[in-house]
Amino acid sequence: MLKNVLLFALIAFTFGCGSPQWIKNQNQGGALGTSYSIIYIADEPLDYQQEIDSVFQVMNQSMSTYVPSSDISKINEGDSTVVVDDMFKEVFDISTRVHQASNGYFDPTIGVLANAWGFGPGEQIQLDSLKVDSLLSYVGWDKVKLNSDNTITKANPAIRFDFNAVAKGYAIDRLGALLDSKGIQNYLVEVGGEVLAKGTNLVSGKQWTVGIDDPQVETGRQLKLIVTLEDKAMASSGNYRKFRIDPETGEKFVHTINPKTGYTKNSYVLATSVVANTCAVADAFATTFMAMDLEASKAILENHGELEAYIIYLDENGNTKEFMTSGFEKFVKQ
Repeated sequence: MLKNVLLFALIAFTFGCGSPQWIKNQNQGGALGTSYSIIYIADEPLDYQQEIDSVFQVMNQSMSTYVPSSDISKINEGDSTVVVDDMFKEVFDISTRVHQASNGYFDPTIGVLANAWGFGPGEQIQLDSLKVDSLLSYVGWDKVKLNSDNTITKANPAIRFDFNAVAKGYAIDRLGALLDSKGIQNYLVEVGGEVLAKGTNLVSGKQWTVGIDDPQVETGRQLKLIVTLEDKAMASSGNYRKFRIDPETGEKFVHTINPKTGYTKNSYVLATSVVANTCAVADAFATTFMAMDLEASKAILENHGELEAYIIYLDENGNTKEFMTSGFEKFVKQ
């Protein structure tokens, strides 16, 4: 009888100590001019909304060109006494690396051009070739310097930073670091379509899945591909949603600006998606590949094995084509 009781107790203990009941915790909202969704799996209900809000607030105060009191806004207005924070320094360093790797096609000193073309917080102006050439004198990563005392030196006070092509990805990395610090090992952070995935979705028992939009669908959304990610980040860029139409001429101006020519780049490349270890790097290269010709992007990818990419483009006959690295193919959900 005693043996049966002990056996029953052992069975009960075994079942009681089985797999935990995983809970999907989620925070959603708006930040950085877009929407966000953060899913994190734990064995108990959690709510990190306050900490998430804090990350966005610190990011805005450091690098938002739409916040007049931010560090970047003060620097853009010519204040050389601003001591930048660690986040600004990290984004500056990432920008330097991508600038060098891309032969200058990634350049966050395009702020004056972004404003002039109507894609920044500053005044939009009517541009011609002479004005574009004039504004190019205020563009160039070699014209800015991060000093040892964490101040910024600009060769000309009119030079303006614009970190929009990297800051969103970096914010996602900071949110991932927040969840890491909480001991969360399985999460999906998404801000404006850029994502960072860690671990798996323990609730469903499957990998995290993310959709890539079809750039040729102008109304609504239609997915071109679905990819699975684990311990990776992915960022996408395209001119199919961010553009403006001149009300007088009807001419289309896209948000991708070529820092070498000063003009918006309405190229044959329709959309890019880049997978990397960090979302800041993925974000920066996704934008860069929009400004470059396809062959130049392929050359970068051959020399940077840590990057995987999917690029949708038009061939010389106007037919839609796709380029995908062999590593990216492994992420595609069949």
